[in-house]
Amino acid sequence: MDKTIAVFGAGTGLGSSVARRFGREGYRVALVARRREALDALVEALEAEGIEAAAFAADLSRTEDISAPVAAIRERFGRIDVVQYAPLSLAPLVPAAELDAAMLRDWVNLYFLTPVELVHAVLPEMLERGDGGILVGFGYSVVAPSAGLSGPVPAMAACRNYIHTLHDEVADRGVYAGTLAVRAVIGHSETHQALTSSDTGLAVTLPSVDPDELADLVWELLLTRNRTEAIHPAA
Repeated sequence: MDKTIAVFGAGTGLGSSVARRFGREGYRVALVARRREALDALVEALEAEGIEAAAFAADLSRTEDISAPVAAIRERFGRIDVVQYAPLSLAPLVPAAELDAAMLRDWVNLYFLTPVELVHAVLPEMLERGDGGILVGFGYSVVAPSAGLSGPVPAMAACRNYIHTLHDEVADRGVYAGTLAVRAVIGHSETHQALTSSDTGLAVTLPSVDPDELADLVWELLLTRNRTEAIHPAA
């Protein structure tokens, strides 16, 4: 039976590359993000490459609504075998000394509560089959906290803790749970475009990484299942 990967936070960087990487391996691809027009364009590009794909528009910051795209994906493809969760956000990193509960509340849903609820929705079918994968991506500051780099990071760190704990609970039941920490700006992503474009007035020069390399790592994590986390570029 054909397998399906659901890419939550499917954008022009990592999400697009993961979709293509798994599509080349025969996976059908479900793309989930807020903007329908961008999703439809990516579906068209994937189908031109011979990859079966479909778009499902959803606001991932609305945790209470996550069941809708999950149900729609199941209706379209019949099953969800792998979940990749790495939503894009241009939320600024701020010093911890300036963080308050109101600021953090805006990020907790997107980076912690929604992925937890998503796992709650897809895990039972994976455990029943004895096979599945759950992968979450974020920046390296989640792994190695640093002064001035807070804001959404504590919510991501809570998610990392959750996924690593989940890994230890379900690995021997056929389900892989793992994380990818990125130590650079992801090329072709909207963040990369914003930081390097003169149109935005930023034009910042930062280390970048090819999203295709990251997608290969995501595939390797799922295939080998020999570690809970990959960090790229390696230290």
